[in-house]
Amino acid sequence: MSIVSDTFYSIRALISEGNLRISEHGYDELAADGILAGSRKMGNWFQTETQMSKRKRTKLVHEGNYVAEVEVELLQEPQEWAPCLSLEDAYRLDDVREALRRDDVKAAAKYSRVFSLTPVSA
Repeated sequence: MSIVSDTFYSIRALISEGNLRISEHGYDELAADGILAGSRKMGNWFQTETQMSKRKRTKLVHEGNYVAEVEVELLQEPQEWAPCLSLEDAYRLDDVREALRRDDVKAAAKYSRVFSLTPVSA
């Protein structure tokens, strides 16, 4: 078995035991690779939110000629090094990303402010 496969199965084991949460940065990295929280490719990534501080943040979702501003709430535990997203916010980001990929601006606008990008010539 390759190193990548061993790592993948180790991560899957952590997920199934509930010992893994997705960080804000981790969500962005997975989404860039086409792995969305709503796709269930990795199973349930999230633990229950208990005794966490919360703060609002606007995340940008860029797909094709569109950028959407999505309001999310970052969750931070005192011992954690990076803030995490709630499952609901991760699914909302997925919904916006998938709508923009389909050019369905109306669906994306239900959860965000959508902007159309126009190239500027030099």
